[in-house]
Order: sequence, then C-alpha cells, then structure tokens
Amino acid sequence: MKANTPVVQNVDEYIALFPKDTQKLLKQLRTTIRKAAPEAEEAISYQMPAYNLYGKVVYFAAYEKHIGFYPMPSAIENFKKELAGYNTSKGTVQFPLDKPLPFSLIAKITAFRVKENLQKADIKGKLKSKAKKSK
Repeated sequence: MKANTPVVQNVDEYIALFPKDTQKLLKQLRTTIRKAAPEAEEAISYQMPAYNLYGKVVYFAAYEKHIGFYPMPSAIENFKKELAGYNTSKGTVQFPLDKPLPFSLIAKITAFRVKENLQKADIKGKLKSKAKKSK
C-alpha cells in the first residue's frame, strides 16, 4: 500500500482499495486463509488484514506488483523448499501479481501457523495450571 492510502476499518474496506484484478486475488487469498484457519479472528493490524488465534497467524498486503504474505519466520523456515521460487525474507513472502497465487501452499502455511499457535497456547495453559496447583 502507498503512504497516502486511507485508514481502513475492516478487510472489505482494505480489499476495495485495489484494482478489480487485485481485488479478485485478495478475495481468493482471504477465503483460503479463512478455510485454513476457520477459528481465527479477522482484523486490521498495521493497516493490513491480519488473522489471530492465540496470537498472530498470518497477515497479507497488496502492492503494485505483488502480494505480501506474512506468516512469521518459523513458517518461512519450515516451508523454505516450497517457497524457493519466491522472494522471501525473515517473515515475508512476495507473490508476484503476474503469476498465479499458490493457494494450496498458502493454506498449508496458514494451517501450520494455526497448529503452532495452538501448541504454544496449550503449553502456556499447562504451565499456568501447574503454577496454580503448586500454590
């Protein structure tokens, strides 16, 4: 997004900011994420769509020539081989707008992040219950 982009309140408003072709891709991306993380709460964070379930699951953002997908560093590392054809950084993948989006890979990465967050939440829950028992 550009610096002068208006502040959005929800994902529908965010998607509406972009050209029709990009909107179509963003809607498909949103559907893919929601199917892979049905219990995740959809929000706007850092002025981009974000999905939360016991912490951040994934974010995405549209740009002039690509869609940025932000699944956290652990997912980038875990799916390094599958992401080899894309520009990546520590916690980001860039999917070019002139190529088909890899929706099945996006779904797998999102499901991985959900599982990761649930495991962390479970561990924290067990630690809290142990602390209560020891009092």
